[in-house]
Amino acid sequence: MGRSETAKRYVLFIISLFFSALGVAFTKHGELGVSPISSIANVMSCRFTFFTLGTWLIIWNCLLILGQILILRSKFQPIQLLQIPLSFLFGWFTDLGMQIVSFIPVNSYLQSLGMVLVGILILGFGVSLSVIANVIMNSGEAFVKAISDTLHKEFGNVKVVFDVMCVLLSLVASLLLFNFTIVGTREGTILSALLTGLVVKFFNRHLRNPLESILH
Repeated sequence: MGRSETAKRYVLFIISLFFSALGVAFTKHGELGVSPISSIANVMSCRFTFFTLGTWLIIWNCLLILGQILILRSKFQPIQLLQIPLSFLFGWFTDLGMQIVSFIPVNSYLQSLGMVLVGILILGFGVSLSVIANVIMNSGEAFVKAISDTLHKEFGNVKVVFDVMCVLLSLVASLLLFNFTIVGTREGTILSALLTGLVVKFFNRHLRNPLESILH
């Protein structure tokens, strides 16, 4: 891969981060929960408001990067440290997205549901761009890959378990921090878990060839 193509792919990846973060912001604005991987940070941002959702996402992603280092040890590739600045970028993009969507009125359950569905579409679009860029994995997927490679288990199966664990941890955190009340993890989280993968497949099918022709 030449320098020009590598640069194009990283630009596409940064664009993918913006759309993924914007998708999280739309879903968050609907107040019906966010995607499983963001659910813990969402609960923390609801309880400890001195940090924004974006900042909590930076903290969470950095913990996942630390987890990769502990799991892989000498097998951890230094290039994967790029996940750190990219995690900061994702957090900043999320807070920017929250400002962008803040003017959208959400006065009913249907509007909340609409925000979640639009958020899932945007998130899926962003994830598909990152897959097509094919330069570096986000911290969540890289953490899952570290586990699947170490345990010699299929990536998809480990990803499902990881998502479920994220949701369970967010529920436990909510119960402990909000007097045994569930906050920040709702039906929007379930919808995101069920639909995001389908949206990613749709966009991959329609965008891969035209984008690859531009990247090469």
